[in-house]
Amino acid sequence: MQLVLLARLLSVGRAVLAALRGRLGALCWSLAPLSLSLPGWRDSSPRPQREQEGDDAAPTPTSVNYHFTRQCNYKCGFCFHTAKTSFVLPLEEAKRGLAMLKEGGMEKINFSGGEPFLQDRGEFVGKLVQFCKQELELPSVSIVSNGSLIRKQWFEKYGEYLDILAISCDSFNEDVNVLIGRRQGKKNHVENLHKLRQWCREYAVAFKINSVINRFNVEEDMNEQIKALNPVRWKVFQCLIIEGENSGEDALREAEKFVISDEDFDRFLDRHKDVSCLVPESNQKMRDSYLILDEYMRFLNCRNGRKEPSKSILDVGVEAAIKFSGFDEKMFLKRGGKYVWSKADMKLDW
Repeated sequence: MQLVLLARLLSVGRAVLAALRGRLGALCWSLAPLSLSLPGWRDSSPRPQREQEGDDAAPTPTSVNYHFTRQCNYKCGFCFHTAKTSFVLPLEEAKRGLAMLKEGGMEKINFSGGEPFLQDRGEFVGKLVQFCKQELELPSVSIVSNGSLIRKQWFEKYGEYLDILAISCDSFNEDVNVLIGRRQGKKNHVENLHKLRQWCREYAVAFKINSVINRFNVEEDMNEQIKALNPVRWKVFQCLIIEGENSGEDALREAEKFVISDEDFDRFLDRHKDVSCLVPESNQKMRDSYLILDEYMRFLNCRNGRKEPSKSILDVGVEAAIKFSGFDEKMFLKRGGKYVWSKADMKLDW
């Protein structure tokens, strides 16, 4: 009995210390960096220039993209968040960071990668999805995936907690998908896309498609296929270069051969202007309008064309770290970053 009581007291003590750690980090930011981080992943990366500057008001982390893993089973040639590490936070540390973000004003969390369903065969992201919806009661919880590793059993266990599933699909021509690198073995990416669409209907999950427009698909006409799949949103991105990720000496990809001009991108958009769910995002809209959190829970500043990390929110708190994210809140709103993103508010025929 005494051992059970002691264990409970220790658990409460850890929770209190965890909360104090985030708050103390924010208070001590201007005095000295804290050393309260997990062994083996102390960040020694150079800080973005803005970290040396004034005390700008911190933006609110309304919508956050958490890339908790960089590992992926696909090899898309233009990928701008590549497998430079294999690190994944322990589940409880990830939950602690998500709770801090909720306290800081987060309304929507999007889990991404790498490929989120690689970690523990989807159990890791499933537990995070459940935690964010059930414990944190976030209005919107979403995942971006290539879809190749998702099983029906996952929907049975975690589907009720997920608002939106976004599947990356850049072409409805399998030969083009092979050229891009969006394929593993003999799996047919397009056939799998239709299967996932049906599962989303069955388990009341809003279905979304993300497409990166590049040199290999820019002439494709996707009108018929997109209208047939009828996603809630079709995000169409212009292929983006990020130094150190898909361009440069220390990059794992060489995306230059995928790049298209603004004029090419506009022509693709014009060809698909009658698709009502189309949400276009040029390089200009994309670069500074996303709050990106990496595998160490550091905000990534892309203003200089590469990803420059802040300190981890687990060390210094959300408010202190987010000041150096490079996040343009006005552009976030201008590009339509805030929309009806809770499935409870969507008028969909499940």
